[in-house]
Amino acid sequence: MNNFQFYIGIDPNIRFGKPCIKGTRITVGDILQWLSSGMSEQEIIEDFPELQSIHIRAALAFAAERDAITKVVVHETVA
Repeated sequence: MNNFQFYIGIDPNIRFGKPCIKGTRITVGDILQWLSSGMSEQEIIEDFPELQSIHIRAALAFAAERDAITKVVVHETVA
């Protein structure tokens, strides 16, 4: 999914600027936690009816994109 930005917004006044599903206070992290705890997509949608499948896929795409741009910086000490 290349268009996750249509569904995810970052607003410093909502959840301390964490990426959220637009129009909600549900963060990408919330969705990832629920999925990692074993909740199914259907269970999440039943518990949070403001969400749709596209929102869950957008959260996963956002997390994948963020992971793809994460870099490890190694600092070597000079002896």
